[in-house]
Amino acid sequence: MLLLDEPSLGLAPLIVQQVFRIVADIRARGATVLLVEQNAHVALSVADRGYVLETGRLLVTGKPEELWSNPQVRAAYLGGLAAAS
Repeated sequence: MLLLDEPSLGLAPLIVQQVFRIVADIRARGATVLLVEQNAHVALSVADRGYVLETGRLLVTGKPEELWSNPQVRAAYLGGLAAAS
């Protein structure tokens, strides 16, 4: 199991892409990955399931495609309804 807490924090966008490619590769090899990340776009790109917290409380949970299509989640965490998925 790999536990990651905010692996993109403070990194340049190119490095964030590299880090998440590595995370996806580790996951593809069969490892369980528990990722805490504020960057919802990159987190959902490698997730099987997401848990959205707000002020320490569970707001919504689901598969990435469910979270992408949830208007409340999109507006609060994914840049609004016009954001591309």
